[in-house]
Amino acid sequence: MSTIAKLSGDDFDRMVQRGAFVDLEPMKIELIYGELRFMNPAGPVHEGEIEDLTDWSYANTNRREISIRVQSSINCGNHRPEPDLAWVRKMSSKRIRPTHKEVLLIIEVADSSAAQDLGEKAGLYAEHGIPEYRVVGIPAEQIQVHQAPHVGRYQSIRPFDKSTSISPLCQPSANLSLAELFDLDS
Repeated sequence: MSTIAKLSGDDFDRMVQRGAFVDLEPMKIELIYGELRFMNPAGPVHEGEIEDLTDWSYANTNRREISIRVQSSINCGNHRPEPDLAWVRKMSSKRIRPTHKEVLLIIEVADSSAAQDLGEKAGLYAEHGIPEYRVVGIPAEQIQVHQAPHVGRYQSIRPFDKSTSISPLCQPSANLSLAELFDLDS
């Protein structure tokens, strides 16, 4: 009989500090529900979408108030997800990982990870009160916007196609044209 040992967030942090995963680089690892999850490497379209979203984020936020975190982990209790993009309230220290309480917006770009991003991760982010979570679906050229977290679920989940523009709750002036985002030749 085999036994699975669940890790706490503190266990994971200690392992990272001690270099436990150095030999696995450039593989990316997240801690989700106590389990180490190995993430599929991003392809060129995935990387391009992250680059475009990062440019849009920097152009549309006040850098004194909001930090843009790209593929960096956040502290959600005993979980250490590593979203593609997170808008986080500016913190006074760079020595600690931001917690879910500082997160304003999370964006995941989904190609092969759509099922996990729309299922387990949506539940995790809702459980921790992340006010807005977006999943950019590459094949469908659609963004699913999750808002109003309550009791581990988002009360509002709306799909938007490339004919629309959307803005985050925390920055209504930050208009994102989905036609431009999904224009793969630009």
